[in-house]
Amino acid sequence: QVQFVESGGGLVQPGGSLRLSCSASGSLPSVYIVAWYRQAPGKERELVAHIMRGTNIYYADFVKGRFTISRDSATNTAYLQMNSLEPEDTAVYYCNRFPYYNEYWGQGTQVTVSS
Repeated sequence: QVQFVESGGGLVQPGGSLRLSCSASGSLPSVYIVAWYRQAPGKERELVAHIMRGTNIYYADFVKGRFTISRDSATNTAYLQMNSLEPEDTAVYYCNRFPYYNEYWGQGTQVTVSS
């Protein structure tokens, strides 16, 4: 049973920062691409970033230069450092593989950017 558990979301002001964590467990391959996705109310889920290792990283244009994805293979934990947050970043943030597996979606963590 593969499980991704997200944490670290919260309410922040525009321009603020948050660091999200993703703890992975279960029958995952030793090497895989971990990704962060987000879904705002009434919108499609979208890919934010993904990483296999430090030299293989992708960022969506709308977060490039503001967000940093990283992972710690020893603890099977992925992170998303979010800086210069904007109201448009408000969404539920999920981690999963890339490409995603429908059965791996967890609860996500809510990020709200508001004054």
